[in-house]
Amino acid sequence: MPDFLLKDGQTFLFQGDSITDCGRRDGAAPYGAGYAALFRELAIALYPECAITFINKGIGGNTTRDLKERWDDDTIRHQPDWLSILVGINDVHRWLFSPDPAAKISPEEFAENYDWLLNRTKTETEARVVLLEPFYISLSPRGTQRKLVLDHLPAYIKVVRDMSAKYETLLVPMHDIYQAHLVYRDADHFCPEPVHPNHTGHLVIALELLRVLGGI
Repeated sequence: MPDFLLKDGQTFLFQGDSITDCGRRDGAAPYGAGYAALFRELAIALYPECAITFINKGIGGNTTRDLKERWDDDTIRHQPDWLSILVGINDVHRWLFSPDPAAKISPEEFAENYDWLLNRTKTETEARVVLLEPFYISLSPRGTQRKLVLDHLPAYIKVVRDMSAKYETLLVPMHDIYQAHLVYRDADHFCPEPVHPNHTGHLVIALELLRVLGGI
């Protein structure tokens, strides 16, 4: 078996936006119906000897500003052994499309917010961190809103990569992974629209997260 980095008795906390939430506060409580739940199920199936506590704290619509607001309650207080963060696509959308200038989150602010989150995590917990890059499950049609998102997303992805290097985290390059899949299959295989994966799309995330953590 591979050397799975999660160990018996540890706690793994998922943090993020609607992609992580995925109904965990509603009918799919407490883990949601997305990659967090699938990752948990895979870990249980592959590593029955590991009693791992999983916590999902994703909230739909969240940006890095929102994560800062609730970081004490929803991350620090749990003192996880492992923390995964998937956030950013809402920051991109706010920057591009919000009619309220005060709601816009530039790449520079995104970097400041993300640095704040990781610095708090590093100084106030013992958690090992896995960052998942924001993604957009689309190719590049010309002159469309989707093309605009794809043009601006790399600046936010670069922030996540820079933060991963600075804080020595693990990293899951989800946008590149989905783009590679789109060479072979239509986006409908993975999502009903570019932001929110379907079951297959969530399974791709769960498997890549498991791979980065040495589980497969």
